[in-house]
Amino acid sequence: MAEEQETKSIDQGTIELIEKAAKDGVNTAFDRAEAMKPCPIGSVGSCCKHCGMGPCRVPLPKGKEETPEEKQKRRGVCGATAETIAARNFIRMIAGGAAAHSDHGRGVAELFLEVARGGAPGYGIKDEQKLLQVALDLGVEIGERTNNEIATDIGQIVLGEYGKQEGELITLRKAPLKRQELWRKLGVAPRGIDREIVEIMHRTHIGVDQDYKSLLKQGVRAALADGWGGSLMATELQDILFGTPAPILGQANLGVLEKDEVNIIIHGHEPLLSEMIVAAAQEPEMIELAKSKGAKGINLSGMCCTANEILMRHGVPIAGNFLQQELAIVTGAVEAMVVDVQCIMQSVQTVAECYHTKIITTSPKARIPGATHIEFDEHDALKSAREIVKTAIENFPNRKGNVHIPDNKTDQIAGFSHETINYLLGGMFRASYRPLNDNIINGRIRGVAGVVGCNNARTKHNEAHITMVKELIKNDVLVITTGCNAIACAEAGLLVPEAAKKFAGKGLAEVCETVGIPPVLHMGSCVDNSRILIAATAMVKDGGLGDDISDLPVAGAAPEWMSEKAISIGQYFVASGVYTVFGVTWPTTGSKEVTDYLFKDMEEMLGGMWAFEPDPIRAAHLMIAHIDKKRKALGIDKARERVLYDMDMRRELDAV
Repeated sequence: MAEEQETKSIDQGTIELIEKAAKDGVNTAFDRAEAMKPCPIGSVGSCCKHCGMGPCRVPLPKGKEETPEEKQKRRGVCGATAETIAARNFIRMIAGGAAAHSDHGRGVAELFLEVARGGAPGYGIKDEQKLLQVALDLGVEIGERTNNEIATDIGQIVLGEYGKQEGELITLRKAPLKRQELWRKLGVAPRGIDREIVEIMHRTHIGVDQDYKSLLKQGVRAALADGWGGSLMATELQDILFGTPAPILGQANLGVLEKDEVNIIIHGHEPLLSEMIVAAAQEPEMIELAKSKGAKGINLSGMCCTANEILMRHGVPIAGNFLQQELAIVTGAVEAMVVDVQCIMQSVQTVAECYHTKIITTSPKARIPGATHIEFDEHDALKSAREIVKTAIENFPNRKGNVHIPDNKTDQIAGFSHETINYLLGGMFRASYRPLNDNIINGRIRGVAGVVGCNNARTKHNEAHITMVKELIKNDVLVITTGCNAIACAEAGLLVPEAAKKFAGKGLAEVCETVGIPPVLHMGSCVDNSRILIAATAMVKDGGLGDDISDLPVAGAAPEWMSEKAISIGQYFVASGVYTVFGVTWPTTGSKEVTDYLFKDMEEMLGGMWAFEPDPIRAAHLMIAHIDKKRKALGIDKARERVLYDMDMRRELDAV
């Protein structure tokens, strides 16, 4: 039994709880993935169910060259080809992912405007410097105006970007100039965020757009509206409201749960409520109530991207990533799992019914049958938070004796926002990415890789994440990470400075030791991938590495992706000029033409392209090969001897 479970995760605590779930008769995602095999036609994008005449399945022919007559017959009832079907399915995934991130951003913008107008007590502006920077970026007058007046204008402008009908997103200006010009030339600079997502749904309706290249172009436009629009604006406004993250010590893994305290897990993606729960759980009245129920105190921990948000700003420990959510409940030690939106398995309620845990839904957009619903009201947020914390506390006496908390937990340093990296590299008065660029140019750092994304039950939990990241840093590639990959790296001990000496190549380790940073930098939640775009833009602006993101020795990856959000993220990175590798499976292999277009032709258009490689070592070396190709193009592929110039040599330079 134990050997069988070891094939499901590389994390010992996770394995222990999979075994416990089996003994307790609890069915988890690991069991369901084993029992239910993916549809071989749908998984490669060859199944269309967009109308009532289907589903239509048009798989690739097996073992022989297809004749024109055979290809003519291999169509859906309406005549749609495999290329049209694969492209429609692919960009509908982009629409779903872009909608999720951007609706998150809209919720933040609505709260931001309420705060500015004084209608959301409990919230305030925590980062005035970023408020002023965003105001400058958006063209908002500062002068002698109050913060709330400035914030009101910012909120109105940002909300207007969602429904904009003409022109282009104002936040595209944050990209390198050459990249902006390319988007305009190709006609993919997005208009309003909502408009681009709606247009995907229209184009993919039966009988509308039937040219796969045209469909994929609209996918690019909508993905850019996510990465350089909805996601970017969510991150900017969250930083103003809740504080821009700075390096902070925290812990990760299921061992952060406490046997003798009220355990509340905050799970999902929006930090609007979680900020208030952190505040409510620290109130003396709540702590006294917990003690009156027999607990020693209240222990908060996070799950998935909400975990990353409250870790970066408060040091709240992380209980786990996507595939660990059911297992946290299996410990028998969780009084309440508080959920908002995105990546929440419906099965958490079923698992909770086997223990004493209460699942508390908080969003009107995301309900689960059987769960307790306490709707979050941002106009009286602390009241909502107190009700949730009180509900968890009152559930503590209902714990059953079947409690097992693994010992596994590791230290981590998180909170590496773009602003923090800028400061760490240059200090208060000389903040700059120049030291990073210089160390890439001199070869100590080979390049930079953004490794992000979900867990996927179709592959061994966390294995691809950790194998890829270790291979990259071993080869002197600095890794920046978000989302579930960041949590996996934390659990593997890669988010502490000591990891550089243990796992990184000599050059990267030397830089990390000098600056005092880990070889893997935690930049936030999945909506915070926009921080990676801003960091790449800063590298371009500081010079020496080309004049566009596509010139940089960088690459991206999502080795265990599973959500539509990941496809949207990958597409906006590709559209920004980044070579991007996905693992596990690929959703267009049912069409050779569409796949070739994404994997080859897109590089000619955008300077970035997709790649697919399930093996994490091979995928890492695809990324390294791309980084080396970019280094060669920049003329920095050969080591250069360091020369200490004397005064005569310096005078010769001045004379030139």
